Amino acid sequence: MLHEPAAKAEKDNASEWKAKLGLKLFWIYCLVYIGFVSIAVFSTETMKIKVFKGTNLAITYGMSLIIFAIVLGLIYNYFCTKKEDEMNRADGDKQ
Repeated sequence: MLHEPAAKAEKDNASEWKAKLGLKLFWIYCLVYIGFVSIAVFSTETMKIKVFKGTNLAITYGMSLIIFAIVLGLIYNYFCTKKEDEMNRADGDKQ
């Protein structure tokens, strides 16, 4: 039995732009994550410092990484949606 797609797939005019943005945000996250790993490996005592309401740096930094990833995802979604709308509108004007 064959199934059709749930939604009609159309040409994505913004795919190259979205890929570039995704890579930029990925590398930003990598730099922040490298900071976390570097502190954990090279300065383990630093991770024990209490920084926020009695919580140590390891927990605070780790939770911040999770929140930062979510924020980057929301940023990516916002700008990609905006760019898709812009490029699809421009593509519609050409037809």
